[in-house]
Amino acid sequence: MVTRTKKNAEPSDVVGVSRAASARRLAEQLRRPLFAWWDVHARTLPWRDGRTSPWGVLVCEVMSQQTQMGRVVPYWTAWMERWPDAAALAAAPRADVLEAWGRLGYPRRALRLQECARVVAAECHDELPRDYATLTALPGIGDYTASAVLSFAYGERIAVVDTNIRRVLSRVFLGEESLGGAASALERALADVVLPSDAQASATWNQAVMELGALVCTAKQPACDDCPLRERCRFLAAGRPRLGERRTRPRQRFAGTDRQVRGIVMQALRELPADAHGVLSREAAGRLWPDGVQLDRCIASLDEDGLIEIVDGHGVRLPR
Repeated sequence: MVTRTKKNAEPSDVVGVSRAASARRLAEQLRRPLFAWWDVHARTLPWRDGRTSPWGVLVCEVMSQQTQMGRVVPYWTAWMERWPDAAALAAAPRADVLEAWGRLGYPRRALRLQECARVVAAECHDELPRDYATLTALPGIGDYTASAVLSFAYGERIAVVDTNIRRVLSRVFLGEESLGGAASALERALADVVLPSDAQASATWNQAVMELGALVCTAKQPACDDCPLRERCRFLAAGRPRLGERRTRPRQRFAGTDRQVRGIVMQALRELPADAHGVLSREAAGRLWPDGVQLDRCIASLDEDGLIEIVDGHGVRLPR
């Protein structure tokens, strides 16, 4: 199994020795129906089943952070046709990278991905590393992305922990609702405990559990009647306690926020007509949002983040 650099307690100690043994036995019983469901219902996505390179898997994982998978497919396809490897992306103009990112949101991810590409191209001979420590040392690559690349691209035995996987494992093995937020030590340890010992089976397990969470064991309205694990699901047996409940936190709004204004500015730059020569004039920018003070603040923050450039006459453009 791939080892992470941080020293953690043994998963069985975190989960509890007795409960860990029970979870392992249950996982072995669930593997066959889960894998059978996966064989029939897994979505055909262009980065699955060896259809792309490890770099393509990494691009998919970065794009799909906080973005629905269905929205990612056309962007990923166009992106990989244009920049099929790290070296190609590393050499691309930043303006082209931001334009290609389109409406995926959080455009700083695009620039971080290009930073990552430059390191991979220059220091790793254009080959994505296959060890955890080196992957997480790359710009913008955290635990989840590194684990997903190692499992899905390289077939290594490593637990992948995302929101969908946490929800399924918590419900099925603990009989509890996953309340969101950062993954707890118990949730991470449980993912390690129930992971199949065989590397190939572990990769299938990670993908199948994730897909089940996306399509069946959803947050608010799980389709329990269609779930291949329903006969042994402890959450269902307990009457689905606290279904859909989340951790208490202030509700995030979008309308009227700086994030909305920044997105409007970026979209206007991506949609400039050819005769604008890539520059959004100050006058045109001023028409994008009624609150001039907020607009100026957002333009300044985009410039500070390296997502735009302010040019002579106070116009703005995508960086070059």
